[in-house]
Amino acid sequence: MARVVAIVGRPNVGKSTLFNRLTGHRDAIEDPTSGVTRDRHYGRVEWNGEWFTLIDTGGYVKGSEDVFEGEIRKQVQFAIDECDLILFVVDIEEGLTPFDESVADMLRKNASKEQKVIMVANKADNFDRAAMSAEFYTLGLGDIHSVSAISGAGTGDLLDDVMQHLSVKKDEHYDEGLPKIAVVGRPNVGKSSLINVLVGEERVVVTDIAGTTRDAVDLRYQRFGYDILMIDTAGLRKKAKVHEDVEFYSTMRTVKAIERCDVCLLLLDATQGLDQQDLSIYSLAVSNHKGIVIVVNKWDLIEKDTKSVDTYTEMIRKKLEPFSDVPIIFVSVYEKQRIIKVLETAMIVYNNRKQNIPTSKLNDIMLPVIELNPPPAYKGKYVRIKYLTQLPVPYPTFAMFCNLPQYIQEHYKRFLENQMREKFQLTGTPIEIFFRKK
Repeated sequence: MARVVAIVGRPNVGKSTLFNRLTGHRDAIEDPTSGVTRDRHYGRVEWNGEWFTLIDTGGYVKGSEDVFEGEIRKQVQFAIDECDLILFVVDIEEGLTPFDESVADMLRKNASKEQKVIMVANKADNFDRAAMSAEFYTLGLGDIHSVSAISGAGTGDLLDDVMQHLSVKKDEHYDEGLPKIAVVGRPNVGKSSLINVLVGEERVVVTDIAGTTRDAVDLRYQRFGYDILMIDTAGLRKKAKVHEDVEFYSTMRTVKAIERCDVCLLLLDATQGLDQQDLSIYSLAVSNHKGIVIVVNKWDLIEKDTKSVDTYTEMIRKKLEPFSDVPIIFVSVYEKQRIIKVLETAMIVYNNRKQNIPTSKLNDIMLPVIELNPPPAYKGKYVRIKYLTQLPVPYPTFAMFCNLPQYIQEHYKRFLENQMREKFQLTGTPIEIFFRKK
C-alpha cells in the first residue's frame, strides 16, 4: 500500500529545508520569511531500498485571521487526515513557543490512533544545541530526533525510525500478481466514465461535478482475455473525514494510486490540453518509475483536419520532454471510440516495464553502439564502458561498468537511454541507468 508521511509545524521552523534534504531535490522554496510555503509539495524519499511519499505543508498558525493562513490550516488538516506518519518539526534555536503548543494540541485531537507522530527538533547544528531539545518533551509526544536540515546531521537516524514505523504497512489485497492499471488525471476528465465503458456497466457514479466519486474503487477486469485490476483514482478518501477540497483529495488519490499501480493511464481533456496539474501527475508517475499511457479524451469535441492528431501529439511530446517516448491515444469515452486500444496499449507498456533483457543480448547490442559513439573526453580523460547488465528491480534499471563513472555527462546518459529505447522495446517506461566503477 501507499505510504505517506506529512511534515507539519509552525511557520519558519525549517519544514521545507527538511523536505528538500530528505527528497534530495530543491523543490520547496526555502526562505527565512515565515509563511513562504502555502501549497503542499509532494516528493519521493528512498532509504535503504525502501520508499515513501513525503508532503511538505505550510506553517500552522491557530487563530489567525489572515486568509492565507486560514487556507494553510485547512491543507495541514487534510494532510494529517490522509497520511500514515507525521513529522512534527520544531525549532531548537527559538525553543518552545505557544505556536508549537497549539500544533501539538491539534495533533492530539486530530491524529488517529494508527498515526505515529515523530518529533523533529531542527537546527541542531552542534552538540550543545542538540541538548537543548529536552524542553520539547513537555509536549508529551514521545522521543525527539535532533537534526540539522541544512547539513543533514541526524537525518539518517530519523529515516531509520520512519521506515521502522512504515514497515508494518503491508499490501494484503487479493490482487497480488495481477497487472494494476490506474486511471489518473484532473477532476472531471472522464476517469469514471472510462471505467464504466470498459466494464460495460455503471459501476461508479458519473456526473458533471468534479470529484463526484469519494469511495475507493478497485475493479477486477476479466474481459477479452484480460485479467487486470483497474484503479479509479476518483476515490481513495477516508470516509470518516469528509472535507470539500476537491483539488487536494484529487492529488492525494492520485499519489496513492500511482504508488500502487504498474501502469498509469493519464487522461487529458482534449478541449483543455495538457496543463500544469497534468504535468505534475506525469512527473509523479515518472519519478515512481511507472509505465505511462497518455489518453486524450473528448476527442469528438475537437474540430479536426488531416493534421490535428499530429499537431496535438507534437504539442504533448514537447511538454513532456525529456522523457517523451510515451504512447498517446485519442479517444472518445462518450462515443466509445478506441477504448479497447487503451487496454491493449496499457498491457504492451506493462510487458515492456517488466521485461528482463539477457546480459549477453544487452552487451552484444549496446557495446558496438558505445564503441561507435564513445563518451566525450572530460578534463583530458577518456571514459571506457566495458560491460552492461540489468539490475533485479521491478522496472528497467541498468548498470554500466566503466573506468571513470564520475565523468559521464548527462547528455551522454540521455543518448544511451535513447539508444536503448530504440534497440529494445521500452516505450512508455521510464528507465534508470547507473554508472559504476568496473
